[in-house]
Amino acid sequence: MQVTVAVDCMGGDYGPPVTVPAVLSFLSNDPEVSVVLVGLSELIQVQLNTLRPAPALLQRLRIAHASQVVAMDEAPASALRGKKDSSIRVAVNLLKNREADAFVSAGNTGALMAISRYVLKTLPGIDRPAIATVLPALNGHVYVLDLGANVDCTAEHLLQFAVMGSAMVSRVENKAQPTVGLLNIGEEDIKGNEVVKKTAHLLRESKLNFYGNVEGNDIFKGTTDIVVCDGFVGNVALKSAEGLALLIRTMLREEFNRNVLTRIVGLLAMPVMNALKRRIDHREFNGATLLGLKGVVLKSHGSADEYAFNCALKRAVEEVRTGMLEHITTCLNEWLPPEVKTEENEVSI
Repeated sequence: MQVTVAVDCMGGDYGPPVTVPAVLSFLSNDPEVSVVLVGLSELIQVQLNTLRPAPALLQRLRIAHASQVVAMDEAPASALRGKKDSSIRVAVNLLKNREADAFVSAGNTGALMAISRYVLKTLPGIDRPAIATVLPALNGHVYVLDLGANVDCTAEHLLQFAVMGSAMVSRVENKAQPTVGLLNIGEEDIKGNEVVKKTAHLLRESKLNFYGNVEGNDIFKGTTDIVVCDGFVGNVALKSAEGLALLIRTMLREEFNRNVLTRIVGLLAMPVMNALKRRIDHREFNGATLLGLKGVVLKSHGSADEYAFNCALKRAVEEVRTGMLEHITTCLNEWLPPEVKTEENEVSI
């Protein structure tokens, strides 16, 4: 299946020096993908001239010039209103006009969400898009949403997230009935605030495969295929996990370098440590999906290197090829109760 991906080349901490090589590497491994490089054309061309891709790759590339760049610390409202020719805005317009099948950016998350929501709109029945990503777990991986797009959520919002997450996993992972867990401070039904309690009730009454309440440690146990929470809790959980991983990595390095004996032990343990690093390498899971939009939009980590950005591109193409967006649309129609939908009852793209 031929897929076209629009790439915000200017986003992230590094911009074209990372995004352009990542695109070329990805294209060399997938002959059925073409890419639109969006951004300051002169900077993109400098990278292409330096890397000198083969003519066969160049045939599957084109540059879409954007005269403006959204800074990583820029307010979303400023980017939305004041930069209508930014690389994010131009790329989103390509997606809206069906000149691209997916869009990947490592840029400003708030601006990406605001611009995508304004231009693409949300799927009927969905009030707020959610950020969903994959995290490593003992039994493989787990999908978690929302991770920061919505700080305050109602029970109805969380049910919408659960439906979209379940539809996503069922299609991308080819699981007929993925399990859904509701993140809470305990497994018991009496635990949690009123929003969580009401959400649990809505999930039990839904057609989803609801496992029940799960706690923070269940995320990395892989107790369920999907973990649902509001953006405040999800973002704290994500950043805490990233901080813990950094802490463990730093402490291990310090201990192995403590003296000559520990250095020798460290060398002997290197194969095991490298295997562990591969299993929990955050770059493998790079690429958070903005679910609920009328288009496939992925947010790469701002500090992503070439390999990590390549993984985000791979995920975007996979979501297009599996028909994830169309499947979410169908599931919203079938699984979302009319009283929970925020717009017309029938959902269509």
